[in-house]
Amino acid sequence: MEGSRESTKGGKGKRMAGKKKIPGSDGTIRINGDLLSREALAAQGKELRDRCPRTSHAGWTPPADRPDPLKLIEESNRGRVRELLPIRYGRMLQSPFAFYRGTAAIMAADLARTPTTGVHVQACGDCHLLNFGAFATPERRLVFDINDFDETLPAPWEWDVKRLAASFVVAGRSNRFRTADSRAAALACVRSYRERMAECAGMRSLDVWYARIESDDVLALIKEDETRRQIQKRIRKAGQRDEYPRLVDITVGKPVIRDNPPLIYHPPEASSAEFATQIEKSLAAYRISLSADRRLLLDRYRLQDFAIKVVGVGSVGTRCSVLLMMAGSGDALFLQVKEARKSVLEPYAEKSTIANHGERIVTGQRIMQSASDIFLGWTAGAPGRHFYVRQLRDMKLKPRVEQFTPATLLQYAQFCGWALAHAHARSGQPALISGYLGKGGRFDEAVAEFSVAYADQSERDYRTLYEAAQNGRIEVRSEG
Repeated sequence: MEGSRESTKGGKGKRMAGKKKIPGSDGTIRINGDLLSREALAAQGKELRDRCPRTSHAGWTPPADRPDPLKLIEESNRGRVRELLPIRYGRMLQSPFAFYRGTAAIMAADLARTPTTGVHVQACGDCHLLNFGAFATPERRLVFDINDFDETLPAPWEWDVKRLAASFVVAGRSNRFRTADSRAAALACVRSYRERMAECAGMRSLDVWYARIESDDVLALIKEDETRRQIQKRIRKAGQRDEYPRLVDITVGKPVIRDNPPLIYHPPEASSAEFATQIEKSLAAYRISLSADRRLLLDRYRLQDFAIKVVGVGSVGTRCSVLLMMAGSGDALFLQVKEARKSVLEPYAEKSTIANHGERIVTGQRIMQSASDIFLGWTAGAPGRHFYVRQLRDMKLKPRVEQFTPATLLQYAQFCGWALAHAHARSGQPALISGYLGKGGRFDEAVAEFSVAYADQSERDYRTLYEAAQNGRIEVRSEG
């Protein structure tokens, strides 16, 4: 029923009238003691169209009271390392797509003003196409999935879908693709999400939880022979890569992390006894966050060195570092420690119920991902600072979007939509979401239209930042 024009606005929509959902063993759920079948959930999803029509997701018009995007960026800089902010601005100004990657806070504020069904899932919060990729499972199988959860929080599922779809339009424009090709990729992404969510709706809960997108699944669907050969080559290299000789120097017989300022460097305070004590305390707290078997493995290693490492676009300026752990000569483990800050979704969805934001990120990642790093855990540092920990690299493969053809971008969009549907189905009710989406392409077309309009908005915001750099309001540092 698309007749009603009434829509639910804002990120604080009602969650199924506040009723508690208790998973059943046969693909159904209990709501306040009543057992609902998949068919009943699908019917409820269809009823949501009355107050939030699928066509209401189309387009984007900035409201008159839209916050100044530059002010939102400056607010997101609070608490960051001030000396690194020029690098952050420099990375964001490389292209409109790089800017889009670093402005999850701006889009969260905008998405909160768009229609929503009020159905919440564990959301990624920064769902753009470069936050997907391939990595190794604990069983050493290569899977494709979401791989960044800094902003994860329970929130409307539509927000992830819209941010992801719009990222394909922005990326296509950065590659100078035709408008039709960029829009087609966004449309393919949403269509894939809808179709894969329908598949999940027909699966048992355990089967949804166990579902993975393995590298063989991806390779089997790639239509371009050259693209398939390139990916196979990168997979082979990833399995053979050893980070130890590339990242380490031997100084006075002792291995240390190789400096590469301003991106990798040893802070002056790292040599102090007070700093060493704080690192040991944080490591001990991190150890407790791991399961007993992981603690046993971690205990084989000893901390050898610590260095600051600047990563990403949105993360630049946050306190991120790399630890070199050694279990013996040449037997190294690199751990990445990333500062965990309040999710950009929190002002618009709900406050996190988990006090430590590192634990919030780890919990969200374990919910959404089909498999997670065995060393994934959390800790705390100085008062008020939270962190999460994972392996620095573990056969990770990032998409080389700048090398994509229009056909590759469209195919990749389908994989991302597939992975996002799996991630949402793990915490949400796929039959409910699928019932809302339906079998036709009405929602797909609406979000594709939104994606084009929001890509225009993001480009306007990019120009605002560019002008701020030109007139000296912000300091920019180029790494090239």
